[in-house]
Amino acid sequence: MTNLSLKSETVSHLESVLAMNKLTGKVAIVTGGASGIGEATAHVFANHGARAVVIVDVQDEKGQAVVESIGLERCSYVHCDVSDEEQVKDMVDWTVQKYGQLDIMFSNAGIASKSDQKILDLDFSQFDRLFKVNVRGMAICVKHAARVMVEKGVKGTIVCTASAVVNNWRGATSMTDYTMSKNAVLGLARTASQQLGVHGIRVNTISPTAIATPITVGTGLTSSEVVEKVFGPFTPLKGITLTVKHIADSVLFLVSDDSAFVTGHDLVVDGGLISLPHLNF
Repeated sequence: MTNLSLKSETVSHLESVLAMNKLTGKVAIVTGGASGIGEATAHVFANHGARAVVIVDVQDEKGQAVVESIGLERCSYVHCDVSDEEQVKDMVDWTVQKYGQLDIMFSNAGIASKSDQKILDLDFSQFDRLFKVNVRGMAICVKHAARVMVEKGVKGTIVCTASAVVNNWRGATSMTDYTMSKNAVLGLARTASQQLGVHGIRVNTISPTAIATPITVGTGLTSSEVVEKVFGPFTPLKGITLTVKHIADSVLFLVSDDSAFVTGHDLVVDGGLISLPHLNF
């Protein structure tokens, strides 16, 4: 084999490695990282070369298990209630102190409606609890991630989890509080993207269609089979079942240089889902 051939093979190998390591050297925080979409995304980040992934959750045993599965040298767990600003600030500051910087915030932690919430019988104690996590918590995470990125001069990326089902509805026959909260997430991200663009910080949202995860148990979406039965007839894309890995790969796109000129965008992962205003969980 000639030196030219060896050089060509080496270049090809390096290009292949770089393609499989889209986050080399990056430090990422994943809220809600102990299970579901967050857990899958933490693994994808690690598999693509992230220097450190910080799992943030209130499920301590599950969070520690994710850390152990990824590897203690590259992953840490922090117990944090995202609705508490001091806890979030401390968690972000701890991350920067330990790893030197913050490049990626995947603000994914959220909760679902615990019962059918219609406007005429809206339970505001439940409403306030849901908004405390889904809206206040999301805003706190964006604020403090952006704060340290600006301070460190890091052109980072922030992704917030919204909802494809909410986006497709022209309203909803139930889940009033949840629908409102996820629309608020879209407004937050679009506004933040305008304000943080001057610092080179990108802010986007990921909107998955319905998928069976720990937070959807209370909605009745307890398994992939149930999700397929409810949503399958209205989803044009056939022959594939949505998994958390599909969503994690889409988040990877949004936080990597593959989307370097994308900000203020809502990436919908829904298989072409048609509007479902009549669904009632």
